[in-house]
Amino acid sequence: MERRWRILGGCGLIAGIFLFVQLGALALVQPFESAGYQAVEDPSDPTNSLMYIGAILVATAVMLLAFRYNVDQLIRGLIVFSSAWLSLYVFQVLVPPVFTYAGLNVVAVLLALGLGTALLVYPEWYVIDSAGAVMGAAAAGLFGISFGVLPALVLLTVLAVYDAISVYGTEHMLTLASGVMDLKVPVVLVIPMTLSYSYLDATAPDPTAESEESDESAAANDAAEGPATTATGTDADGPAVADGSQPADRPDEATETGDTDESADVHADPLERDALFIGLGDAIIPSILVASAAFFASADVLSVFGVPLPALTAMIGSYVGLTILLWMVLKGRAHAGLPLLNGGTIAGYIIGALAAGISLVDALGLGPYL
Repeated sequence: MERRWRILGGCGLIAGIFLFVQLGALALVQPFESAGYQAVEDPSDPTNSLMYIGAILVATAVMLLAFRYNVDQLIRGLIVFSSAWLSLYVFQVLVPPVFTYAGLNVVAVLLALGLGTALLVYPEWYVIDSAGAVMGAAAAGLFGISFGVLPALVLLTVLAVYDAISVYGTEHMLTLASGVMDLKVPVVLVIPMTLSYSYLDATAPDPTAESEESDESAAANDAAEGPATTATGTDADGPAVADGSQPADRPDEATETGDTDESADVHADPLERDALFIGLGDAIIPSILVASAAFFASADVLSVFGVPLPALTAMIGSYVGLTILLWMVLKGRAHAGLPLLNGGTIAGYIIGALAAGISLVDALGLGPYL
């Protein structure tokens, strides 16, 4: 029973991070627009989404090659730099420019550098999650003001299909997830099931593993030089050599969802895991539509607590998708996150838009093309 309460606490933490990203994006869209952070000239152009999707494919290929050729630390440095850079956008609009130098907000720069340094020096789970939450709110806000509703819908739809294919079909996302886990960067959110859990301890190299691997290599060499053995003798009687690409061989691995979807051991009881892992992209991508629906809403659209109704129902829809996703994951299987999360967000947005009196054509952003 205690373990189940811990699982509920972990799910609550995931929901809390998602909420922070969404509310943060909503709070940042106006300051970002005022600061001139809109990245495109025409936010209504759906080809903006296609360019971003192409960039994702290129980035995925580069990361897979980096892991294959053992230059993954270069990727780690790039992600940490990106985290600090995105956080700088946030701090520059939130921190009053009390001290400036060469046009830069000194306090904002120091805060961003502090976040990047913390990720490099001490990437414990709460450092990773805090950085990921700030990074996610910044990314969702930036894309929210740069993608109109139609480009945002295109982006969420295509990425949901891509996520499903890459997890259930080609499975290259699983390979990517395994490599990202070792980098200790906020591409993956770490959700501990106990207060005593330490991500640094869980991912620390096992000193006995190298010696065992050396012994196994020596035994394999001896076998190769000696008389031939039968398949039964080498496979059944000898030590099992684990495939290093399989995360099931790593201790304390937990279920992952979404862009970093992977299960440490799909047969293990999720209630016995020490941590859950969920991709930061699962929080960012649905939040783009939430931010876009709020930013590009007309002034006469019904609002609730200052949030346009379509954006609010999009948030609700994302949590419906998240609830279903977590229920499926806790049954002991890894799943692609974006089909459920994006599907729920899109459905919630459309329901809210129709309830607010917006026609379906206008809600989908198709008016200028019909």
